[in-house]
Amino acid sequence: MENKTDIKQYFINQFDEFEKSLNGEKSSDFHKVRKDAISKFAKLTFPTQKDEEWKYTNVSSLLKHNFSPVPVKENVSSETINKFLFDKMEHSLLVFVNGNFSSELSKLIDIPKGVVIGSLAEALKNNNPIVKKHLGKYAENDNYFFTTLSSAFTKDGAFIYVPDGKVVEDPIHIIFITKSGSEKILTQPRNLFVAGKNSEVTIIEHYVSDEDSIYFTNSVTEIVADENAIVDHIKLQEESNKAFHIARMEVDQERSSNFSSHLISHGAEISRNDFNAKFNDDGSECMLNGLFMIGDEQLFDAHTMIDHAKPHCNSHEHYKGILQDKSKGVFNGKVMVRQDAQKTNAFQQNNTILLSDDAVMNTKPQLEIFADDVKCSHGATIGKLNDEAKFYLKSRGIGEDAATAILIHAFASDVITSIKIPALRDYLEEIITKRFNQ
Repeated sequence: MENKTDIKQYFINQFDEFEKSLNGEKSSDFHKVRKDAISKFAKLTFPTQKDEEWKYTNVSSLLKHNFSPVPVKENVSSETINKFLFDKMEHSLLVFVNGNFSSELSKLIDIPKGVVIGSLAEALKNNNPIVKKHLGKYAENDNYFFTTLSSAFTKDGAFIYVPDGKVVEDPIHIIFITKSGSEKILTQPRNLFVAGKNSEVTIIEHYVSDEDSIYFTNSVTEIVADENAIVDHIKLQEESNKAFHIARMEVDQERSSNFSSHLISHGAEISRNDFNAKFNDDGSECMLNGLFMIGDEQLFDAHTMIDHAKPHCNSHEHYKGILQDKSKGVFNGKVMVRQDAQKTNAFQQNNTILLSDDAVMNTKPQLEIFADDVKCSHGATIGKLNDEAKFYLKSRGIGEDAATAILIHAFASDVITSIKIPALRDYLEEIITKRFNQ
């Protein structure tokens, strides 16, 4: 593929093969959504740096590859999955291999009655009413090139439903592992998490590979937090450094709900994350935290939007980046405070450390305020490690590399310590240690 016209025609042609792989699913109600999406996809243009939302993120290298959207079946051993576990299977685990649910590698533990945890494909097959009500209602296709592509080829993903009043005490760990070998494949996990009134759940969305291969992950996650629901969401992106990772998360919050997100990203050649949250009623809280660690010529992009559409809501957003070599980071965070959203309290911050003269960071924190009784602040810092702090450590007999590692750990700790799962914090500390203590 040499240009943006080719990628559109390529996937339009691939849709016929994808339909054949669906067998009886072509007669389902949801297949009408797929066909509508491929029609809209044909009218959209591939994002370029001429588009404001992609100004600093060049994804044209995607056009160099023909990624097959038809699922490739590969065998993955439990030993491979164990590399990415935090706690020796003490928590419930869902595993998807190349986008397909694996019941053999998955395990559910102590699930309360009425809670549904499993495959979206199975829920679609059974015409689950919760899926029918919510799927595709928040991550709309209009003008979103990659979301529309996802909708057209939706096959499987994680589906979690926690009914009113239910509390899932242990985290639910979802692993999406890609094993493509010499094939260049496109996996498109489509996830739906719905937390009912007065419910509580913690979900870990984990993207991994144990190969240094070229593939494309295009994921879409929709999260609904109903009245008084508490949803804690952690996303770990540990893809192959030659992979492409495009992701979108849409969060819909009702009255007095509490949603928190923690993104840890250090894989993929290009990683783009669109996170959008909307307050639909009073008294809700939203927290978006992120830590990205990139090197070589990796590119990481976070575009966030918190929509304060109702009064008496709080949001807190803090993204931190550590850039090495010729890597490039992008942060574009917007907080919208609408006219009726009085008594809003919103905080947004982006801090980045550059460990190389060739690393580049583009940051754009934004506030759009149309109400007058609010407390809002935003800011950004970009710089190198504090020379005085490093000199202090070295004066105490600590070597150059060790001093650098200590300061990096301290810088990242705000994001790591906000995660409530001790075993996961230890796992992340080990990642940082391996990356910066070498």
